Amino acid sequence: MEFKLKTISPEGIDAALSKAELYRFLNEPEEAESICEDVLAVQSGHQLAVRTLGLALTDQFTGESSDRYADAEKAFQQLTDAYERLYYTGLLHERRAKAQLRTRRPAHTVTVLLEQAMHNYEEAERIRPTGNDDAILRWNRCARLLHSKLDSEWHREVGIEMGE
Repeated sequence: MEFKLKTISPEGIDAALSKAELYRFLNEPEEAESICEDVLAVQSGHQLAVRTLGLALTDQFTGESSDRYADAEKAFQQLTDAYERLYYTGLLHERRAKAQLRTRRPAHTVTVLLEQAMHNYEEAERIRPTGNDDAILRWNRCARLLHSKLDSEWHREVGIEMGE
């Protein structure tokens, strides 16, 4: 049996997006994703819906190949503000790296993702709105991850490859 999706009213968009944020905070990203899809069906390109959709997708990352990395990237690339596009693409790489770190992926693959995130954050920092240090805060977190956790894991990997 096939069900046709119902369309929300344009007047209900703000309330729906508030619910999507609430579902993200309640760690129910699939619910937030569904709401964002409903909003985007009514108002294509709605910036808050696009951003929330991308974040809801990254909230679901497990570090496995089934992660919908390309879908999250597609959402963030729809952001029209250059700063936001760079910042959230950096967040995408950072969250993917952290998910892979939890599944004990090789340190060098996680390092590449964190470096990509840091590059995006550096670009975002250059064009950030006055007083917005979010990109700097995220860059610093990535740097701390690289210095702490990955540093020791990287040395272990290199030692294994060199037969130590």
